[in-house]
Amino acid sequence: QVQLLESGGGLVQPGGSLRLSCAASGSGFSINAMGWYRQASGNERGVVAAITGGGRANYADSAKGRFTISGDLADNGGTVILQMNRLQPEETDVYYCKEDVGIWTRDAVRDDVYWGQGTKVTVFS
Repeated sequence: QVQLLESGGGLVQPGGSLRLSCAASGSGFSINAMGWYRQASGNERGVVAAITGGGRANYADSAKGRFTISGDLADNGGTVILQMNRLQPEETDVYYCKEDVGIWTRDAVRDDVYWGQGTKVTVFS
């Protein structure tokens, strides 16, 4: 069983910064990747930034140069932080933490995906 706990959303003015954190807990799994996604009501979730166990980071084009993702993808845990700078009103959304894991079973490692509950980011004038 894997659980994700998110924090750090809130209200900010245009040009401001927010820091989103996500902490994983549980047992019997390794982490392949962690990342942050955003979703507006009625739309699909889209990636903002993600990081692999090897430390490779990927960003949406809109996030490059302004956002930084970092993480410690330890077995049975893991944390990921998204530092968002120079935020704009169009980036108002619910942001979700996602974790791609390998669940250890007796016979094999089974891939699975977990999502956090979401944290609201509002950028207002």
